[in-house]
Amino acid sequence: MTMAPMKVLDPDAGSRSVVDRALSILATFQGTRSRQALSDISRNSGLPIATCYRIVQRLTEWGALERDTDGRYRVGLRLWEVASRAPRSVGLQRYARPYLLDLYETTGFATHLAIREGVELVSIERFHNPRKNPRRPIIGDRYQMHISAIGQVLLAYAPRHIQEEVLAGDLPAFTTHTYTDRDTLERVLVDIQRTGYAVSDRQTDLENVAVAAPVRGFDGSVIASVSLSYPPETGDVRGMVHLIRLTATSISRTLAAAGYGDVAN
Repeated sequence: MTMAPMKVLDPDAGSRSVVDRALSILATFQGTRSRQALSDISRNSGLPIATCYRIVQRLTEWGALERDTDGRYRVGLRLWEVASRAPRSVGLQRYARPYLLDLYETTGFATHLAIREGVELVSIERFHNPRKNPRRPIIGDRYQMHISAIGQVLLAYAPRHIQEEVLAGDLPAFTTHTYTDRDTLERVLVDIQRTGYAVSDRQTDLENVAVAAPVRGFDGSVIASVSLSYPPETGDVRGMVHLIRLTATSISRTLAAAGYGDVAN
């Protein structure tokens, strides 16, 4: 099947301002903002509505956005086609999905896969009880790393300059259990490197404890993290740690056999 030739979004290919504005528009489609009116896009991107309208129309013509019958916009199929070629998320997601699903079906608790992008984590896969509607994580969204077990694992194995940037920055509290002190968080990161797992006891919300472990590529480098979230009353921390480490090891072995790896950011 022959792909249609790609159109250029703007005749002035060297105009960085046009590119930046287009990217700022696409960046507004995050979290619960999967469908937006033009006025919403203008407000969330900080662009004048006339400028926003012109760029949104070009993005829609190319297929990066689609317009619903009620006039709202959503991410278009063409943008998804391009994104589906990203090996760091889609390839890893494909290899890890059977193990995450097996862990979810075995325990009945939510499982999660994330990678690090700069100083944030990006959620790329999750399985959870469909009768519940958790606020987070949302696949494709970015989150701070200090607040969760899965993020703390990614931070523990990140380059030192990334750790330093996070530790020196703002560490907001999501609950009274969130680590907001640099010294405490540094000790936690050292402990994660020593034990090979993290435990987050109600640091993101008050309804869940989470355990997480690193996923390694073929060269042994940590390229992702997996977690399992469960209610505090379950109490079986050792059992949950065993399960998440087993899952992480199984994914890592599959990646190694496939020759899958990546350079950390």
